[in-house]
Amino acid sequence: MSSHTYSISEIVGTSDQGLHDAVRNGITKASQTLRNLDWLEVKEIRGHLEEGKAADWQVTIKLGFRLEEH
Repeated sequence: MSSHTYSISEIVGTSDQGLHDAVRNGITKASQTLRNLDWLEVKEIRGHLEEGKAADWQVTIKLGFRLEEH
């Protein structure tokens, strides 16, 4: 088993459909510019309220991506 070195990026995914979609949206967008994504950690969950109801969700995510070996 080889050892890996990771870098961490922190992003905020959003969705008006729910928490899972907010996470998926964030990961999908991050994967367009980051390679070797290996893990995630949900750090915070927030919601935006309109008229006393959750209108959209904001999820802060730490993403670990493996640094390339040369």
